[in-house]
Amino acid sequence: MRARILDFLAEHHAMTLATAGPGPHAAAVMYAHREFALYWVSDPETRHSHEIVMAGEIAATINPDYDDFTKIRGLQLSGPAAMLEGREAAEGLAELARKFPFFEQFAGAGGKLSGALAKARVWRFDPTRIVYIDNTRGFGFKETLELG
Repeated sequence: MRARILDFLAEHHAMTLATAGPGPHAAAVMYAHREFALYWVSDPETRHSHEIVMAGEIAATINPDYDDFTKIRGLQLSGPAAMLEGREAAEGLAELARKFPFFEQFAGAGGKLSGALAKARVWRFDPTRIVYIDNTRGFGFKETLELG
C-alpha cells in the first residue's frame, strides 16, 4: 500500500487543501513530495495560510478528474502542516524545482519570476493518516495508512 500511495503522489501535481476558520475553506495548490511529506508555496496572507498557522492541521485530497465513477482513484489525507524557514524551506523549494523545473525561474533576484514568489513561503504537510480510494478495485474500495 505504501508503494501505491507513493506512486500516486508522484503521478499527480495538485492537491486541494481543506482548512477551518470562521467556516470551511478549500484551496488547490501544486505540490511536490519526499516520501509522504508534501511541499507547496503559498502567500502567508491567504486565508488557507492563516488558518494553517492558527490550527496547525489540515485535510487534503489528491485526485484527477473522472467522468466514470468506476475509475475513481484518489487520496484523502490529514495531519499537521507548517510554514518552513531557512534550510527546511530551501529543501522544500528544491523538491518543488525537481518536480516542476519552472520553479528554477523563481530562484534569486535574477530569476525571471522572482518577484512572483516574493511574498510566498514554502509549506510542508506531514500526513498522519492517508486513505487511498480505488474504485477500479471495487466501488468504495479504501485502504488506510496510519503514519503517526
